[in-house]
Amino acid sequence: MVDTETARTIIGIIGNVISFGLFLSPIPTFITIFKKKSAAGFKPDPYVATVLNCAMWVFYGMPFVHPDSLLVVTINGFGLCLELFYVGIFFVYSPWNKRRNIGLALLVELIFMVVVVVITLMTLHTTGKRSALVGILCIVFNIAMYTSPLTIMKRVIQTKSVKYMPFYLSLANFLNGIIWAIYALLKFDPYVLVPNGLGSVSGLVQLILYAHYYKTTKWDEEDDNPAEVELSNTHA
Repeated sequence: MVDTETARTIIGIIGNVISFGLFLSPIPTFITIFKKKSAAGFKPDPYVATVLNCAMWVFYGMPFVHPDSLLVVTINGFGLCLELFYVGIFFVYSPWNKRRNIGLALLVELIFMVVVVVITLMTLHTTGKRSALVGILCIVFNIAMYTSPLTIMKRVIQTKSVKYMPFYLSLANFLNGIIWAIYALLKFDPYVLVPNGLGSVSGLVQLILYAHYYKTTKWDEEDDNPAEVELSNTHA
């Protein structure tokens, strides 16, 4: 019989694979930006926000904050590098005013991270206390990032169309939340469990909406204001 630690490692690896795919899902957007040599019509906000989210989870997974969380560090470390690459593309292909806003946002995030790291390491001297502070912050940021899928779900209900809510992305978000929630339960970690539990519920609602409104979707109808779909996901 597989022991708990081995099962947790296997589940974590599966979670890394799914999260890896989710991090790569925006690539078509950036291919479009690269071909047009312009980021007009696309928003950098979700990617800038995900930079801080990944950085927080990487710090949370450090052995001096929350031991035995290597798989949390690996996927979020990859995500952090990839999201910085995405933001860099936005920076290169955006006009000066957007570049300035991106730069300021990243500077604020950097300052915030430095403050969190300093306070955590200098004032909290046990991994339990450090995990609590950083974990709560991670939960707050993840919940804040759910505004993106909520906006998309609201649009689906209003238009009775799932045209701009890709099925496979919704399914991946659901599976991602479930896998990481199981990972958190195997060695109880409430700070990983809460956001991923919410993420799995969010993904399930997306799938239910997809099934309900699929038949009423007019796939060939042009949208005057097509929105870029960015369904937030939790990588714990």
